[in-house]
Amino acid sequence: MAMAGRIRSTLPLFTKALRSDSLSAHRSALALADSQFSRNYAAATGQKEERVKVPLALFGGSGNYASALYIAAVRTNSVDKVETELLDLVEAIKRSPTFAQFTRDHSVPAKTRVKAIQEIAGGAKFSEITKNFLVVLAENGRLRNIDSIAKRFGDLTMAYKGEVKAIVTTVIALPPEEEKELKETLQDIIGRGKKVKVEQKIDPSILGGLVVEFGQKVFDMSIKTRARQMERFLREPANLGNL
Repeated sequence: MAMAGRIRSTLPLFTKALRSDSLSAHRSALALADSQFSRNYAAATGQKEERVKVPLALFGGSGNYASALYIAAVRTNSVDKVETELLDLVEAIKRSPTFAQFTRDHSVPAKTRVKAIQEIAGGAKFSEITKNFLVVLAENGRLRNIDSIAKRFGDLTMAYKGEVKAIVTTVIALPPEEEKELKETLQDIIGRGKKVKVEQKIDPSILGGLVVEFGQKVFDMSIKTRARQMERFLREPANLGNL
């Protein structure tokens, strides 16, 4: 992605910022408490308060941060842009061991984290919403949670768009025509008003067949599961009384 490329191009600046401070210094006090995040973040972005309904109830630290970011993104009509920027950042972290270590290192002072993330976000031309959000994460020592926050934010954006994710696990990738047929079948099950979004996963351990997960439902039609069921059946003692 072009965005991911811009992020990678700013990593030398990030490394320089890291070296400008002692990595052995203690972490500074948290600038924002998690319980105050939503209110303070809204103030930081300068947006007028308006009531935004979160489409899903998310729990835990990552869920709370994702929900607060979603509210800010809706207020500025930038949900899609913010989601893309988060995913690009996560991809850049995965591709750079140095960047990944930085996000996990508790010994990096808050001032250094903020300076580095501001340079990276600025170089990648992130929106102010995303930039401000990353600064809050850096101040709170929560950059290590960016992957899970991005996933929770994705859950919210899908619900916002009326989409339902279907995770299809197979041994090899489904051909386009089979994926289309499966998507149409799932769409019939879910009904109108929602749109199915298929995500394919490859797992050779299922041996064959497929496993479909969507919503709270799991349809396991893998050869691995069928083999286990057959094994249990064969191990059951024969009921000679029925012969």
